[in-house]
Amino acid sequence: MTAAVLRALRADCPIPPRLSPHADPVQEWLVDQLVRLGLPLDPAMRERLARAGFARYAGRLYPDASEPDLRALAALFTWFFLVDDACEGPDRLAPAQIRALRDGALALLRVGPRARHPGFSGPLRRLLVQAWREPRRRMPARWRLRFADAVADHLDGAEREAVATVAGRPPGVAEYVRLRRATSAAYVSYPLIEFAAGRPMPDAVYHYPALRRLADLANDLLSWYNDLASLERDRAGAGGHNLVLAVAAERGVPVPAAVDLVAARWRAEMARFVALRAAVPSFGPALDEAVTAHLDGLANAVRGTVDWTLESARYPVAG
Repeated sequence: MTAAVLRALRADCPIPPRLSPHADPVQEWLVDQLVRLGLPLDPAMRERLARAGFARYAGRLYPDASEPDLRALAALFTWFFLVDDACEGPDRLAPAQIRALRDGALALLRVGPRARHPGFSGPLRRLLVQAWREPRRRMPARWRLRFADAVADHLDGAEREAVATVAGRPPGVAEYVRLRRATSAAYVSYPLIEFAAGRPMPDAVYHYPALRRLADLANDLLSWYNDLASLERDRAGAGGHNLVLAVAAERGVPVPAAVDLVAARWRAEMARFVALRAAVPSFGPALDEAVTAHLDGLANAVRGTVDWTLESARYPVAG
C-alpha cells in the first residue's frame, strides 16, 4: 500500500526531475574512496553502499555541479547517512556519544582539521575532513558558520530523538514535525546549493522570511515522503518517530488511514510550496541569480528525494 502511495505522490509532483551526468562515475569513486579511508567494508556492506546510491542522491539535488564538486557533495551526504545509521537501530549510539560526535564534528568544521576531540576519530572523521576541504577553501566565513550551525542543529535533533526513544516517549504531531526538520539534514543540504552553484548569498537574504518559509516547506515535503518510505522500519524501532505513526496515535486511527492523511497533507503542502515559490520577490540584479539557484535547489531537494527514494536499495519500496 505504501509503495503505491509513494508512486502516486511522485506522479503528482509538479517539480521536474534532474540528475547530474556525473552521478554514476562519482558513485563508483565514492565506494572506492570509503575503502581507502578505512571504513570497515566487507563485501556485503560495500554492495549495500553501492546500491544505496548516495552519489545519485547528491546528483539529483545538485545536477549542475562539476564532477569534482559532486565528489565532495557525495562524500558529505555519505557522512550524514553513516551518522544517521549510527544513531538508529538496535546498536544505536547513546545520547552522550551523539553529543561527543557533535562536538568533534563542529570543532573540525569551525576550527579546521587540526581540531581534535576524543569522541570523534577514525574513518568517520577522515571522511568529513576530506569532504569539507573544498567547501572550506572556497566559501566565505559567514557561509562556513551557517553550514556548521546547520550541522549542530541536525545533531542536536538526533540527540533529542535518541533521548526520547530511550525514554519511551513518542512525540505528538506538532512536536514531531519540528524535530523532523532537524533530523532530516535538509537544512544542512541547503547551504550546499550555494557551494554547488558558486553563488553564496548574504545572510539577510538567506534568512529572508519568504525564503525561510519555502525552506521549511521543502524540508517537510522531503521528510514526510521519507517517513512514508521508511514506515515499516520505523514501526519496528523508531519509538514513534515517524509522521504516520504520530498521526495515527494522535488521531486514534489505524496506520493505513494515517498514511492517507499524511499523503493528503503532503499534496496540500506541495501546492503551497509551488504558490509561495512563484511569489518570491526580486532582490535586485546583483542577487536574483543566487536566489533563483537557491529556489531551484530547494525544489531539487524535494524532487530528488522522491526519485532517489524510489530507486535506492536503502528503502524496500525501491524499483
